[in-house]
Amino acid sequence: MRHSEQQCRSYQQAIELIGKRWTGVIIMVLLAGPRRFNESAERLEGASDRMLSERLKDLEATGILERCVYPETPVGLEYRLTEKGKALAPVIDAIQQWGHEWPTASPLPAT
Repeated sequence: MRHSEQQCRSYQQAIELIGKRWTGVIIMVLLAGPRRFNESAERLEGASDRMLSERLKDLEATGILERCVYPETPVGLEYRLTEKGKALAPVIDAIQQWGHEWPTASPLPAT
């Protein structure tokens, strides 16, 4: 069976988006509910603030999450998944389940 060029392009774009380092885990963290930057950072042990900031910007640019600004001192920022982002829940769950059923034989290389 041959896949159309459009299907392959859509699949490739989706895989590249959620396959970026830390992106899947960030989505998983936000599936539990809105989080401020520091709350997300605490749950992502090993991710730098810079990496987290870049990934949040990527996810916002693609419409997967939205950034809410609260007029506080200092300014409060909260990140929450959009409907598009919430639609990734079964995908993230399936990947997590697959990872439990088929663990890798050795640790993944650091990138």
